[in-house]
Amino acid sequence: MKLAFSTLGVPGLPLADVLGLATAHGYHGVELRAHPEEPVNPSLGPDERAAVAAQFAAAGVEPLGVAGYARVAAPGDDDAVIAEMRGLLDLARDLGAPYIRVFPGGGTEQGAEEADAVAARRLGTAAEYAAELGVRILLETHDSHRTGADAMRVLGLVGHRQAGALWDVMHTWLGGEQPFESYAALSPHLGYVQVKDIASAEDTTPLALGAGVLPLTEVVDVLSRHGWDGWLCWEYEKRWYESAAPLPELLGRGREHLARLLTDAA
Repeated sequence: MKLAFSTLGVPGLPLADVLGLATAHGYHGVELRAHPEEPVNPSLGPDERAAVAAQFAAAGVEPLGVAGYARVAAPGDDDAVIAEMRGLLDLARDLGAPYIRVFPGGGTEQGAEEADAVAARRLGTAAEYAAELGVRILLETHDSHRTGADAMRVLGLVGHRQAGALWDVMHTWLGGEQPFESYAALSPHLGYVQVKDIASAEDTTPLALGAGVLPLTEVVDVLSRHGWDGWLCWEYEKRWYESAAPLPELLGRGREHLARLLTDAA
């Protein structure tokens, strides 16, 4: 498996510094948080996008994915959500990233069946465009669809190879799923896996990998047992928790922890 980290852990940091951290600590890739406050986002012009792609290539680091904020199950008009996904897909194509991330974002006024149908309709439409670009749309296990079983309801309706799943291990755990259950649900559609650690279900302040309660050993074990050889991406949510320790000082130990888990699972 290859290792990456998300720029959510180093909000606003210039790309050159992000890539320097990746190479210094032995990470193979970087997930780019594509928010307007970040240096890499869909507002970049063609020359800027080409420069970003060149920086990645020069560093020998892969752009894993473009982590967007489109909410595919949210109430409202389809066109705006689909347009947002198309913008993320264009950016990923231009950077050479194989994935974009979207959220479910279903509303509390919706029933589950309605939210599933809305999400599937939008993903199915966007997946046709994604196929033209060679990029996959990954629905993250999050908010209204936090478990693998929840995400599978949507992806089963879509039935398109370019619409897949991003397994956020915190949300499936908070939703009451065991890692083997999450993997069984998501494996036919799995793009990559976001790992992290937290103190408890009540305190989700990010911690160093291995310092909290999330079942990372079990996650790596189930992936290894099934011969899955994709990406593990550390999403350290520093952007939302000012009191959390800075990610750069944790990156080396984090990579070593994941490497130990992979070695033990082999």
